Amino acid sequence: MEYEIVGTPLPAVICHLKKGEMMLSDSGAMAWMDPCMEMGTTSNGGIGKAFGRMFSGETMFLNTYTANGDGKIAFASSFPGEIRKYDIEPGKEIVVQKSAFLASEPTVERTTFFNKKAMTGIFGGEGFIMSKLSGKGTVFVEIDGATVEYELAPGQQIVVDTGYVAVMDATCTMTTQSVKGLKNKMLGGEGFFNTVVTGPGRVVLQTMPISAIAGTLAGLIGTGK
Repeated sequence: MEYEIVGTPLPAVICHLKKGEMMLSDSGAMAWMDPCMEMGTTSNGGIGKAFGRMFSGETMFLNTYTANGDGKIAFASSFPGEIRKYDIEPGKEIVVQKSAFLASEPTVERTTFFNKKAMTGIFGGEGFIMSKLSGKGTVFVEIDGATVEYELAPGQQIVVDTGYVAVMDATCTMTTQSVKGLKNKMLGGEGFFNTVVTGPGRVVLQTMPISAIAGTLAGLIGTGK
């Protein structure tokens, strides 16, 4: 499967498939395709995994697209930002924010990832439930805004504000820490908790999470601006 990523600030990935090749996507991700693409719907792993995806804020069923001849199919992002390609294989699993999955080869497995500490999900802002991508194959992930990437050494940490973690290697761990000082909590505007990602592994941060935009818009609406 060959591909090209086109367009800014709302990119799309165009996948060029050979006859018999297949792609999976969440509902609504397909933008355009050649007539040779045959669409289907699957729970991809059974009803249990389908409910797991629904519980994590993703679509319950996935769309399949099988090429009955050589042709192209495009999947478009839903928010200004970037589309990134990752090659998944055993030992190179990644964890992504929910709703980041755009499309993949059918050999990539998507499962629900629970953060180790419930406090991370309740207060950390990255969500108690994220998605873990494993198996073997190519996956395309959409990220809000631009990206900044860090490679963390074993035990090295980075402190991140709410919602800014887009992707991390499955070797990383995620916890929370309280913002120090009551004055900072009440007046600092950064909330009560920050997310702490600990290496080893890569972490990809996004510069414009949807959650931050939603909070800003809600504040403007509340003030009547």
